[in-house]
Amino acid sequence: MTKQPNAKGPAGGILGIISRVATIVAGMVETRLRLVAIELEESKATLVQLFIIASIALLFAIFGLAGLLVLIIWSIDPTYRLIALAITTAILLILALVGIIWALVKVRRTSILGATRKQLAIDCHLLGRSK
Repeated sequence: MTKQPNAKGPAGGILGIISRVATIVAGMVETRLRLVAIELEESKATLVQLFIIASIALLFAIFGLAGLLVLIIWSIDPTYRLIALAITTAILLILALVGIIWALVKVRRTSILGATRKQLAIDCHLLGRSK
């Protein structure tokens, strides 16, 4: 007769429990890795779309502002053109600075892998409670 090792006794029960825990942990790790991969793919696609849209919008904005500035400067009396050019340049530089600060604030508010971090926090909480 052939005996099955680890089939009976206390060692068999412990090995079964360890095997089940290892299977559960492997499933959790696999789920988290898939979640990370999906989030990274979505983030990449979103960033590419955002970059294309922002580039096109900035291109049209530059041409529009250039045309508007030409119209504004031509419509002003020649004696005040230099002052008007200085004022419009200062306003545009201030707006550019505000835009840069706004973009930096927006970048700092966004978090990478937010759903993964939330799920890991839930897992840590559940594992801490089950101990």
